[in-house]
Amino acid sequence: MRKLLLSLGAIAACAGSFLLGTAYRPAENPITSDIAHYASKVFGIEFSAAERDSMLDNLNDQLKGFERVRKIPLTNDIAPALLFDPVPVGFEFEKTKKPFQASHLGKVTMPLNRDSLAFYTVAELGALIRTKQISSVELTQFFIARLKKYSPTLLNVVTLTEDLAMQQATQADAEIKAGKYRGPLHGIPYGAKDLLAQKGYPTTWGSNIYKNQQLPYDATVIQRLEKAGAVLVAKMSVGEFAWGDVWFGGMTRNPWNTKTGASGSSAGSGSAVAAGCLPFAIGTETLGSIVSPSTVNGVTGLRPTFGRVSRYGAMALSWSMDKIGPMTRSVEDCALIFDAIKGPDGYDATVRDLPFNYEPLKTLKGMRIGYLKKAFESNYPNRANDSLTLSKLRELGAELVAFELPSYPLGDLTIAIGVEGGAAFDELTLTNKDDQMVRQIKNAWPNEFRSARFIPAVEYVQAQRVRTKMIQDLYQILKKEKVEVYITPTYAGGNLTYTNLSGHPSVCLPNGFNKNGMPTSITFTAQLYAEAKLLGVAKVYQDATTWHKKHPKLP
Repeated sequence: MRKLLLSLGAIAACAGSFLLGTAYRPAENPITSDIAHYASKVFGIEFSAAERDSMLDNLNDQLKGFERVRKIPLTNDIAPALLFDPVPVGFEFEKTKKPFQASHLGKVTMPLNRDSLAFYTVAELGALIRTKQISSVELTQFFIARLKKYSPTLLNVVTLTEDLAMQQATQADAEIKAGKYRGPLHGIPYGAKDLLAQKGYPTTWGSNIYKNQQLPYDATVIQRLEKAGAVLVAKMSVGEFAWGDVWFGGMTRNPWNTKTGASGSSAGSGSAVAAGCLPFAIGTETLGSIVSPSTVNGVTGLRPTFGRVSRYGAMALSWSMDKIGPMTRSVEDCALIFDAIKGPDGYDATVRDLPFNYEPLKTLKGMRIGYLKKAFESNYPNRANDSLTLSKLRELGAELVAFELPSYPLGDLTIAIGVEGGAAFDELTLTNKDDQMVRQIKNAWPNEFRSARFIPAVEYVQAQRVRTKMIQDLYQILKKEKVEVYITPTYAGGNLTYTNLSGHPSVCLPNGFNKNGMPTSITFTAQLYAEAKLLGVAKVYQDATTWHKKHPKLP
């Protein structure tokens, strides 16, 4: 027992020296056979005394190497030399690029009650600007006023970019007046989750640690939207380091019930769009951070295929899982914004240059749409609403094809987030700055980052190899069933975790309300890079319902 305590004490002393921010010197505290024995229990492997003795030189040399590597400064924007690729063997890319085809809106006019502009779609607001029924300056002032009015209650804004917004809106009006119309986003106000860099303004990542951080460049997504003529009016709240809806300013509120949170981590984006404070906002997702706030706030969110949208200028949490996408009022608004932000930029090496041949579908008749039969039949809270969604798809003429996701230990594979996040924010663990984070419970980042240090590199790599099998298996099933798009409950059935690991695109949209009067959602998922078909199918369903036209009643 005494030897066990001494060994554990030595491990604790090593770990403690890092957590206190002091320099551990391997030569003064060498790893012994007993330390190796008890340390190996963390990852469930037993080595004999002779094997441990043989390893000691390697272990102590490795520890010295860790120290040398730690001395090399690594900022959050530096990605590992290993790039995740979601493409399965045998996958065929679409090659022909066709023009984007938006729906015909018909005549769009100014509402009698100007406040109704708060819930116009991006396409409708774009038509008003294009036909000069309202100016970008007027529209920008309108949404800034709503943000100022409701953000003190909803806590969905970190920083208003008012000066920049008025400059961009003024420029948009001048260009449109001169006949230089850039397209449907020209002059449209929007918000960006505060993980995205905008020079001249703080990019806080939702953390008091980086409250005053200003990055000297613009994120690619922000550059692309500026090129399209969109107007950045605010940096939206984000759960600290992209977890939850709690940031250094408090908990972002849900406009449907301000006593509840807006979910995370794209909390401010979801809350503001739902409240009519913005026509659209940009969110990010690693494991549900677009889907979840889209669900609880009753908006439409697109999580694109991994490698469709550049993450340059966005906070890195998990290099193999981070994705960026729009949160809007309608499916077609998602298509408009995705069309503007997609494609390579020369910075994010995971992004492919592939077509996005969106066009509205006239019907679902004869189309094979998959569904996870066991998930829909299981006992979960939103089953009634989801069953009605299946009935509506059948009514619209779709042929529903039952299938199941390949079985894998999905939760176990999300160690990718812990390992990569622990690396991205390793400085906080080593210097003890993680004590300054808002949430200090067991199920929060400080504890996750510390725990990640006990995940062996071999186990991380093995998990990535299993991801390869997952991707290949799903590809083969969808190919066998001749299904390009399938539908799932948003949370039941494991699809959310599976497709975040595999990189498949999903769009989440409202499909009713629960017994507490809060929005529910349904999720459509597609084959890799098939966002055009995904959005086309989802739009047909959405157009046949009215859930996306329901809005919270704010004072």
